[in-house]
Amino acid sequence: QVQLVESGGGLVQAGGSLRLSCTAIGRTLSSTPMGWFRQPPGNGRDFVAAIGGSDDNTYYTDTDAMKGRFTIFRENAKNTVYLEMNSLKPEGTSVYYCAASNYSGGNYWQNYGYHYWGQGTQVTVAS
Repeated sequence: QVQLVESGGGLVQAGGSLRLSCTAIGRTLSSTPMGWFRQPPGNGRDFVAAIGGSDDNTYYTDTDAMKGRFTIFRENAKNTVYLEMNSLKPEGTSVYYCAASNYSGGNYWQNYGYHYWGQGTQVTVAS
């Protein structure tokens, strides 16, 4: 059984930064495609970023609210994937989820492309 544990969320002022972490139990992440999604209040879960399996290619949303300000990367020694978020805006307030896929080359942009999900971590950006 794979368990994903997110951390690093919290309250931050607009313009600030946060680094979210996703650590896996029961799965080595070094060759696992991973994604980050966010779910604003009252909305569905939207794609933010993904990193491929062994190729480590990265993919990002084109949404203006996030484009160019988020970075996904992994640290194999800690079996952890991170989402670095800079210049945060109040519309970035969401629950952020990490997810793991069993297959490389799948649809990283959609929820159905993943097989395991973390419990989510709340990010609140104050104006």
